[in-house]
Amino acid sequence: MKKQIITTIILLIATAAITVVYFKNLNPPGSNTSRVMAAIPDNAAVIFQFTNEKSFYDIFNGNTLLESVTGKNQIADIDTVRDVLLGNPLIAKYFNGQSLFISLHTLKDNGVDLLLTLSAGKGFDEGLIGQLSAEKNSGLIVNPLHAQGAKGYSIYFNSIKKRFYVVDKGEGIFAGSFSEELAELSAQTKFKGNKHDFVLLSEQQNANSLANLYVNYEQLTPLFSKLFVNNTDIFRSFKLLSANAVLSLNYKSDAFMFSGISTLQKGSFTYLDIFTSQQPVVNHLKDIFPATTAYSTNLSVSDPLKFGADLYQYHVKAGIQKEQDSLFKKIKAEAGISLRTEFNNLLGNEFAIVTTRYEEKYAIISVKDGSKLLPFMTNISNMVTGNMGQFKYSKLPFFLLGDAFGILKKPYFMILDNYLILATSQKELSSYSDTYLNRKFLSKTDAYNQFYDLLSERSNVAFFINFKNSQQLLKRDMNPDVYSSFENNNPGWKSFYGASYQLSSADENFYTNFCMRLNNVDTTAVNNEFQ
Repeated sequence: MKKQIITTIILLIATAAITVVYFKNLNPPGSNTSRVMAAIPDNAAVIFQFTNEKSFYDIFNGNTLLESVTGKNQIADIDTVRDVLLGNPLIAKYFNGQSLFISLHTLKDNGVDLLLTLSAGKGFDEGLIGQLSAEKNSGLIVNPLHAQGAKGYSIYFNSIKKRFYVVDKGEGIFAGSFSEELAELSAQTKFKGNKHDFVLLSEQQNANSLANLYVNYEQLTPLFSKLFVNNTDIFRSFKLLSANAVLSLNYKSDAFMFSGISTLQKGSFTYLDIFTSQQPVVNHLKDIFPATTAYSTNLSVSDPLKFGADLYQYHVKAGIQKEQDSLFKKIKAEAGISLRTEFNNLLGNEFAIVTTRYEEKYAIISVKDGSKLLPFMTNISNMVTGNMGQFKYSKLPFFLLGDAFGILKKPYFMILDNYLILATSQKELSSYSDTYLNRKFLSKTDAYNQFYDLLSERSNVAFFINFKNSQQLLKRDMNPDVYSSFENNNPGWKSFYGASYQLSSADENFYTNFCMRLNNVDTTAVNNEFQ
């Protein structure tokens, strides 16, 4: 018996030893994601993480994807930091193989800028940075820097004639930016311990991922306020989502493709939260979007009646129940119909808001039976023709379908087959009628179909932008400096055909797909097909 006990104890000790070794292997040197991200300032909207090693850079060698997103000059500056500073023989071995985090931040005075954050490997002596200037042909000049009480370095690169400001965050973590303001913000940021502004992958998942994209949705609103000078409705619901996402890169030579989970924050209370209780739906409505579509928001529900009930409860929590009830009571008294009930009974599985390159705004709503819906729409409208009229009552789209449709206050309507079409004018409805009858749809173009082949077939929320069709709208709404980069960088954002961000309900959160695809050689000709 005593021998069995001793044998059992030995086996337990051996098992414990193996477990320790195993988990050490899951957490190799350089896997300090949690620790490093805790040092990044809270106002980061997105963070791109990859490993600072030759194999990663070789993958994108000769590829214009990264250059197109960040701009040729900015990627050249980052390359200079990588080659001249991190690649210096004196310190290269300490930073090679470490995770590099490039975060995007809004600034008080200078719009937005990038911050590079990474940790040094074991044995690194911070005094080595100060010695870099003495290295022969180092290509840089290093001076001490004191930012907000933190120790740092001002590093001047001879090749690009720019200063790079580096802050020593302690514990072997360094953060640097070409923006002195952003470097000072980083210096002010204290370690947040176990508190994170982003959802993190496990170390094992992180080790198996080529690159990761972290998104803090709550920081998108201040970011958009820097990018746009006009009060634009572009992806309004997306900007208001209270969630964090971690998405892993799925490499493709002509597209950026990320997938992962968007996790709703505790106590989250936004319009898009309603869709987490629905099942993902095959997207058909995008097949009848106009060929001139600039950007769109497509919403899908598996149970329209449940959506109507959940939307009402959302409005109750938002404190607008009385206003809504009062309106529908008025409609009942004047038109003799229970509009909310009748509409919800006939609502289909998809509804979308579409903005075209000509600033037309359409709501395209699938219904179960257009012929049954028409009498109800007629009763609440001033009819222009037998199939077209203007709502007598304001804010109906908002109350019936939610926040995304609030831009249509008292729209005109028409019914085409089993689709209810809303627009701000009779002229716009006539324009869409021509599009519909003559099949002048985005889905009839090769470029869109090639792009859509990369997307998920099912979703609950899908945001889409066609960069060529959006160009004039972006010129009107964007900060002039930002738009100048958009227009003039080559390669740049114009090099992409479009982008899509899809959310599909999954365990009360959203499985998320993000895709940006480069143009084909003949994309311009295709896009001009229906102009």
